Amino acid sequence: MRHSTIRQLEIFEAIARHGSFTRAAEELFLTQPTASMQIKKLTDAIGLPLFEQIGKRIYLTDTGKALQLTCREIFDSLNNFEMLVSDTQGLKQGKLRLAVVTTAKYFAPRLLGPFCNQYPGIEVSLKVSNRERILERLSENLDDLYILGQPPENLDVVSDTFLDNPLVVLAPSTHPLVGKKKIPITEIAKEPFIMREPGSGTRMAVERLFNKHNLKLNMRMELGSNEAIKQAIVGGLGVSVLSRHTLALDAAMGQLTTLDVEDFPIERQWHAVHLMGKQPTIVAKTFLEYLHEAAGHVSDVPCRFAEMAGACPLIETN
Repeated sequence: MRHSTIRQLEIFEAIARHGSFTRAAEELFLTQPTASMQIKKLTDAIGLPLFEQIGKRIYLTDTGKALQLTCREIFDSLNNFEMLVSDTQGLKQGKLRLAVVTTAKYFAPRLLGPFCNQYPGIEVSLKVSNRERILERLSENLDDLYILGQPPENLDVVSDTFLDNPLVVLAPSTHPLVGKKKIPITEIAKEPFIMREPGSGTRMAVERLFNKHNLKLNMRMELGSNEAIKQAIVGGLGVSVLSRHTLALDAAMGQLTTLDVEDFPIERQWHAVHLMGKQPTIVAKTFLEYLHEAAGHVSDVPCRFAEMAGACPLIETN
């Protein structure tokens, strides 16, 4: 390994992450033969195969999986050192890898925009996905911070609460219960519900509340995104429970309304999470401090996700 170079490890890490020599070479602006040659040198230095090919796909061997973890530790240490040097020089530079659940996309870019403007030397990547995938990334320690509505119970994590996340009952503006006060939860339980997939943090919170009252959700439909649920509500297919933050894009349209139901809103919070034992980078600590300062300015007013996202270099949804 002493004869291996940082560049060879970068090439290996990119191939392991993409599962493709071609995509890794494109990312690193190399030709595929060059990438293959460097991996051969790295494999020769280690003395054990790092990849195996089955059909057209490549897979990491056990040695390759161990090296992938080592690469992450090496690159994280180097990045943290660069950030430390920049911080000592009075600069804020480096990378922030942020992963958030889908509901957080309604406010996360609004927080990230001013942060990127305040610290133009920080390169931010934002990964947006469902809770299950975000928890997978958390368990694999792929990012610096994770924004979740509920910290996982099966992982040792450090959780930092920074913003309220009330869950409300949404209905079409033409619904007969609109305008009624203190609607009994037993009455709303009779309505057909449109909910997120099992494992969703919002769904788990609603199920806990209904179980507390010995009620069962009258499930009409499961949908994989908040936007699809809102469209289904507008179409008259039922009611749902979503974060109040999801109304940010729809407030001006007037097609959705919040029902005044007993035991609602369900009071929850947003949490910034990382694995226990992980040392947050200087940039991650800076962002956490910023979150607490800026979260108080987040309100349910109309905003365009794409417009706010434009301030950050990379936003991925999955």
